[in-house]
Amino acid sequence: MYTFRKEERLCSRKHLDLLFKNGSSFLLYPFRISYLFIDEPTSVPAQVVINVPKKRYKRAVDRNLLKRRIREAYRLNKQEEFYNQLPTDKGLLLFSIQFVGKKKYEFIFIQKKLIATFKRFKTLVQPNEVVE
Repeated sequence: MYTFRKEERLCSRKHLDLLFKNGSSFLLYPFRISYLFIDEPTSVPAQVVINVPKKRYKRAVDRNLLKRRIREAYRLNKQEEFYNQLPTDKGLLLFSIQFVGKKKYEFIFIQKKLIATFKRFKTLVQPNEVVE
């Protein structure tokens, strides 16, 4: 349940190109989210890629720190906040989390913002349902 296995990571060059060419996106600071549903059978409901730009964070240790914090927040909250909200009839979800923040945030802040991002994503995917 609280794992982040290889199957859940978006590594395929073909899927990445498809996501960034045809996918929809929104911004909820400090994240820019891109997403796309594709018809492909898989054992997981979503595949995710996490990106921190080299342009803003020149040092690899800073980029890796932020990616580690985002990955941990995703791993802990994906089941309750994300997977349970996904529609089962749309197929595999390709999901990109790009960090666009200007400073290194603490884990608690990143976790709160990622949960807010999941809630916003739910309203975009299922606009006719009432959010509590």
